[in-house]
Amino acid sequence: MVRVNREAHPADQLLPAGQMAALGLQHVLAMYAGAVAVPLIVGGALGMSKADIGYLINADLLISGVATLIQCLGFWRFGARLPLMQGCTFAAVTPMVLIGTTGGGLTAIYGAVILSGVLMILLAPLWGKLLRFFPPLVTGTVITIIGLALIPVAVNWAAGGVGAPSFGAPKNLALALGVLLLVLLVQRFAPPMISRISVLAGIVIGTVVAIPLGFTDFSGITDAPVVGVSTPFHFGLPTFEPAAIVAMIIVMAVTMTETTGDILAVGEMAGRPVDGPRLADALRADGLSTVLGGVFNTFPYTAFAQNVGLVGLTRVYSRFVVAVSGGILVLLGLFPVLGEIVARIPAPVLGGAGVVMFGTVAATGIKILSAVDFTRSGNLMVVAVSLGVGLIPTAVPDIYAHFPAWFRTIMESGISAGCLCAILLNLLFNHLRGRQSNAA
Repeated sequence: MVRVNREAHPADQLLPAGQMAALGLQHVLAMYAGAVAVPLIVGGALGMSKADIGYLINADLLISGVATLIQCLGFWRFGARLPLMQGCTFAAVTPMVLIGTTGGGLTAIYGAVILSGVLMILLAPLWGKLLRFFPPLVTGTVITIIGLALIPVAVNWAAGGVGAPSFGAPKNLALALGVLLLVLLVQRFAPPMISRISVLAGIVIGTVVAIPLGFTDFSGITDAPVVGVSTPFHFGLPTFEPAAIVAMIIVMAVTMTETTGDILAVGEMAGRPVDGPRLADALRADGLSTVLGGVFNTFPYTAFAQNVGLVGLTRVYSRFVVAVSGGILVLLGLFPVLGEIVARIPAPVLGGAGVVMFGTVAATGIKILSAVDFTRSGNLMVVAVSLGVGLIPTAVPDIYAHFPAWFRTIMESGISAGCLCAILLNLLFNHLRGRQSNAA
C-alpha cells in the first residue's frame, strides 16, 4: 500500500493511486458541463454541423487537460504548481460569437485567440508586480462574488438546464435535492477517505438513480467515434482582424483578473500564499494554453472556480490529484466515446452537487474577509459596492444589452465587474490616504 508523504507540503503530497483516481475523476465531473458549454454555445451560434461541434468539444477537452497539466506540474516559468483545473473562459463567449458571425468567422477567432495568448505571456511578469493591489480585502470580495455568481448556474442545472423542455419540473428539483442531501450525508458521516469524494459519490449514485426514472440513458454511446485526434488549424489557417484582436485583448484582461482571484484563493487554501513570481508563472501558463487553444481549434483558457470550491470542500490540496484530472481530460479528448458517457450525467445531478461547490467558493471568500479590519468604514464600502456591482448581471442578465460590445465583455461578467470595482475602490480608500489627509 502506498503511503502519503506527510512531510511534503499539502500541495505536493502524493496520495495512494486509488484515491488519486477517484478525486481526479471528481474534479472532472464537477467541471465537465462548464468545459463543454463554450464550444457548444459558439458552435451553435455559428451554425456549425453536429460533427464540427463535436470536433470543437473534443479539442476543448484535450487542451483543457493539457492546460491543467501545465498549471499543476509546471515547467520552467510556466505553471503555478497549485491544484488549479483549467477550462475555456465564459468571458470570451459573447465576443467570439460576434467575431464568428460578423467579424471574420472562425479563423478570425483563432487568430485573435493566438495573439491574445502571446500578449498574456508577455504581460504576466508586469501583472505579477501588481499583487500588492490584491490584499485580503480585494481577494476575499472577489472570491465571494465568484461563488455567488456561480450559484445561479447550479440552480439552472438543478432545474434541468436552461432550454430544457422540463425546466423547473418538480422531479428535476427533487433529484437535485436528493444529490445535495447525499453529498451532505457522505461528508458528515462517512469515513474521511470516503467523505473526500462526497461530490463524486453524489454524482455517481444520483446518475444511477436517474436512469430508471427516465432522466438519462446510455444508449447510442457506441455510435460515437472511439478515437478522435485534434489536428492544428483544422478549420483553416488563422486570420488577423484588428477589431477581433482588440475584443480578445479585452477578454484577456478580464480573464487575467478573474484568474488572479482563483489563484489567490487556492494558494490561501493550500497554505502556499501566492507571490508575484508565482502569479506571473500561473498567468504565463494561461497564456500558453490559450495559444495552444488557437492552434488546436479551441478557445482561451482560465482556472475554473467550481474546482476551487471543490478543493476547499475536500480539503485535498495536492496538485497531483488535479494533474490526474488533467490526464483524464486528455483521454476524454482523445477518445470521444468516453466523453459521451460523461455527457449523459443529468443536469439536475450536477446542480445538486454544484450548490455545495459554488457555495464553498463563496464561504472561502467570507473566511478571507473575516481577517479584514472593518472598523475602517472604507473597507466596508469596498465590499458593499463591489458585491452590488458584481451581482448586477446575475440579478438582471440583460441590463447591459444596449451597451457597446467592449463594455458588455467586461460588465456582463459579474466576476470581472466586481473584481475591477474592488480593485479601484481599494485604491481609492487605501492607497490615496495621504492625499486625503493632506486635503483635510
